Amino acid sequence: MPMSFNQSVIDEFRANGGRVGGPFAGGDLLLLTTTGARSGRPHTVPLGYVRAEGLLLVVASAGGAPDHPQWYRNLLTHPVVRVELGAGSFDAIAVPAEGDRRKRLFEEAVRQAPGYGEYQAASDRELPVVALEQPEPPEDSPREVRSLADKLLEAHTWLRAQLRHVREEARTHIPGRPAGLGLQLRQHCLAFCEGLTHHHTGEDSAIFPALARSHPELAGPMARLGAQHLVIGRIRDELVALLAGFERADPDRLRAELDRLSAELEAHLDDEEAELLPALAGIPFPPART
Repeated sequence: MPMSFNQSVIDEFRANGGRVGGPFAGGDLLLLTTTGARSGRPHTVPLGYVRAEGLLLVVASAGGAPDHPQWYRNLLTHPVVRVELGAGSFDAIAVPAEGDRRKRLFEEAVRQAPGYGEYQAASDRELPVVALEQPEPPEDSPREVRSLADKLLEAHTWLRAQLRHVREEARTHIPGRPAGLGLQLRQHCLAFCEGLTHHHTGEDSAIFPALARSHPELAGPMARLGAQHLVIGRIRDELVALLAGFERADPDRLRAELDRLSAELEAHLDDEEAELLPALAGIPFPPART
């Protein structure tokens, strides 16, 4: 679809709580925002969707074009996406289905929207079926965030829960081919790595400098914590490089890398909480408006 047409649909969708007219009138439509694989910039597209087996699904049909759409290539690099559905929105992890599961879900998509079958017949590529998974909040998350200490604990709880999840997936993963990782495991690992990067970037650029100004006695501990970020970042980068070639990646090596990352990260989070929570407890969150 031409960009100008896409933008008009996006504007109408947002102005009318998810309702649009024209060729999409009465259809099931959402807005998907991905991060550019090369540019790193957000890109939003309107897409039809179906629901099956409790999943929210989009099909990378591109009208039966010979190549995958750009939004699909983006989410293979950056699995965390933004979904606008009706008047609401949420972050999701985009996970392409594989094998028999993909076949089953595509058949259901065609049953609900026969046009997908026509697009598949017109293309030599297998049209990807992508589940937009909304992660459940960890059960042990702080019930109410009132201070920056609560916010830090909320972020740490999410990181611990997601790391446990991907390690469990890696332990129980049975490759569907002689070697390599599944797309589901790959996407969840990459999503965790993105979340970890975002958290540490925010600390290095905002939280640590602010604390250094208000609590100079924490300069030594924060220098140590910053050095730990570098160690964890190197392990994360090695993990991302391994996932880039997931078709050939060794699952045993992935498990070893996840175990190494887990050991470093758990020790770091414990250290950070011991050093920073007392100072952060006195800082309201969200910040008071001035």
